[in-house]
Amino acid sequence: MVCACVDIGTNTTRVLVAEVKAGRLVERLQHRSFTRIGKGMAAGGEITPAKMAEVAAVVADQLALAAAAGAEDVRVVATAAIRSCANRDEFVAAVAAGVEILDGDEEARLAFLGATRTLGRRLEGTIGVVDVGGGSTELAVGTYDGGVTWSSSYRLGSGSIAEDHLRTDPPAAEELAAARAHACDVLGHAPVPKPDCGVAVGGSAASLRAVVGDVLEPATLERAMHALSSAPAVDVARHYTLDPERVRLLPAGILILDAASQVLGQPLQIGRGGLREGVLLDMARSL
Repeated sequence: MVCACVDIGTNTTRVLVAEVKAGRLVERLQHRSFTRIGKGMAAGGEITPAKMAEVAAVVADQLALAAAAGAEDVRVVATAAIRSCANRDEFVAAVAAGVEILDGDEEARLAFLGATRTLGRRLEGTIGVVDVGGGSTELAVGTYDGGVTWSSSYRLGSGSIAEDHLRTDPPAAEELAAARAHACDVLGHAPVPKPDCGVAVGGSAASLRAVVGDVLEPATLERAMHALSSAPAVDVARHYTLDPERVRLLPAGILILDAASQVLGQPLQIGRGGLREGVLLDMARSL
């Protein structure tokens, strides 16, 4: 079965097309556009008609790509920016693609499913999954076989932190300090059950693999922050072959990942799949 997921996020709109074989995904197509829905939009604010039209065009293009890649079943999901905006119904009507707005718990469940089933090996014991998005961060704890037993969603994302705190390029030390304090304030007191291991997914985590490798721990996160905040974004992007827009968001993502790692009490292995992969695996289970 070939399935597709279009994920309308706060920073990006992405499509993933994959064939599901015996519980595993064989990727056929992946495409991303930096639509930055959350940029300039306060929590509970409205998405502008121009931004709605832009995202609707991107989704239509991605659905066409999915069809050309042989997708037989498609699910379009939206996350933090859409579920919190004042005109979400108007947005769904404008996109006109059967958009499903995920609540925080469902987003955490699907990210956990995608993270744990695409690593290429079975994780034993309890697993903590951190999904850092543009407008929210989901924490989930559970087991490989049993799934999620605890989860929570926080209004804390790389896009929102960058928008609120990181205004210079590269970000100034005092900006980073304020952003770190905010991330720690939001996550530092979260009543998270302590897992036996941790996995990080989402755009920030995936991009950091090119900078520091597969494991995020204090030393590698510090090294990543130095590498990403010591020169203008265009220069860093050129060096690591990353998108400049992603580089501008990565310092914020690092600070959230660091705070999440501390509250979980575990280093974070960078996952191979997250929300979109979880959606496809969930679709295959329901067939």
